[in-house]
Amino acid sequence: MVRKNEELGKLLPNMRVEPPGPRSKAIAEVLTQYETPTLSPMVLGEEDPLGMGGIPVAWKQARGANLIDVDDNLYVDLTAGFCVAIAGHCHPKIVQAIQRQAETLIHAPAAQSPSSSRAELLKKLAEVVPAPLRRSHFLSGGGEAMDVAMKLARLYTKSQCFMAFHGGFHGKTFGALSLTSRKGYRRGVSPLVPGVFHVPFADCYRCPFGKDYPECDLQCLRYLEYVITDPATAVTDVAAIILEPIEGHEGWIVPPKEFLPGIRKICKENNILMVLDEIITGFGRTGKMFCFQHSGITPDILVCGKGMASGFPISAVVSTDEIMGAWEPFQHTSTFSANPLGCAAGVASLSVIQEERLVERSAKLGEHFLKALHEMEERHRLVGDVRGMGLMVGVELVKDKETKEPAPKETGQIIGRALKKGVFLQRPGGKFENVLKISPPLVITEEQLDFGIHTLDEVIGEVERKTF
Repeated sequence: MVRKNEELGKLLPNMRVEPPGPRSKAIAEVLTQYETPTLSPMVLGEEDPLGMGGIPVAWKQARGANLIDVDDNLYVDLTAGFCVAIAGHCHPKIVQAIQRQAETLIHAPAAQSPSSSRAELLKKLAEVVPAPLRRSHFLSGGGEAMDVAMKLARLYTKSQCFMAFHGGFHGKTFGALSLTSRKGYRRGVSPLVPGVFHVPFADCYRCPFGKDYPECDLQCLRYLEYVITDPATAVTDVAAIILEPIEGHEGWIVPPKEFLPGIRKICKENNILMVLDEIITGFGRTGKMFCFQHSGITPDILVCGKGMASGFPISAVVSTDEIMGAWEPFQHTSTFSANPLGCAAGVASLSVIQEERLVERSAKLGEHFLKALHEMEERHRLVGDVRGMGLMVGVELVKDKETKEPAPKETGQIIGRALKKGVFLQRPGGKFENVLKISPPLVITEEQLDFGIHTLDEVIGEVERKTF
């Protein structure tokens, strides 16, 4: 498929058959018969917004910002595997690190037999997080890490309750799901962890208070403070305020610049820990190593994952010596914590991020991307809002810019049309499933990114001509 002297990872699309091709359909048939329905969306019986009959495109190979499906279609990836492939898919240095580690040690019981790669990652992560954050607890996934952060906050503060936010997504384990506000994920599995209260996030495009920024005087912050401090709200003994610096699942919701510093202030004044979920936003995604660095604040507990090893499953809870001192020995261990393969991949990924200056690259390409999309916002009736930081960019699609009526059907059509032209996008996001959530690998070339921009411009125009 790839001609001699062409470098997979930096290529533009090459479509052999219309997706989903016959091999993707054959894999979908197997999943339909043998896999749990919660992982196989084609068996849910819902109308497929992409117009593909609910059949996903199955991947065969990935490198850099390229994907190849099982039918040999080559795509430009604008998802990074849902924000995971920070350093690109299958970066050679990360692959080599995993291979070297696998030849000598694949598993070591975390609670009694540390590995050298674990020690190396501990030091490496401590170098990239700001002081006083320095001590880490390694796990396998984001939801598990959120559960550990909740336990740590309770142990340290001796308080029980948590404040989280409408639209927040933190995972689907019982603890993380208790913080997650999406009704569909919670339906039928209650009761969850008690003592979790939710308040509105700073969504300035769809303000829950009906206000306009900055005249609103950040009523969302005022309301949070009221809920915590007023004697009549029934909220007592708050251990932590937990949030994403940019809400991901909700549609890349970027709060105003005063929001995180305002929460930091509320936490300090009320002896509450600030826990930031940077599972999506960490490791350069937003043009800083961590998103909170845009705001000039530091959380008490940082949770990260996804891009930490650019594809290998590993996550971390990072905090201070004092807060981490609340743990007793063996109070929280798990079989695959600090897995040697994951630690080796994490060390290699962090090294690539630094050596290839991917944080700076994210900031530069993100500025170009946002500028182009804002120009599209002026031209297209369907584009209601463009927002983002670095290479985490959201496009909210509406039928009417005045009323902000969501356009979920049209969003699905745009994603489906882009896929057929070789641009891979996430399924529709946001509470109304009307947001294009774009998060390419930070190694994407300017040519690939511009191809993605041109394709989006083209398919949005096509769908508009059918809609209006």
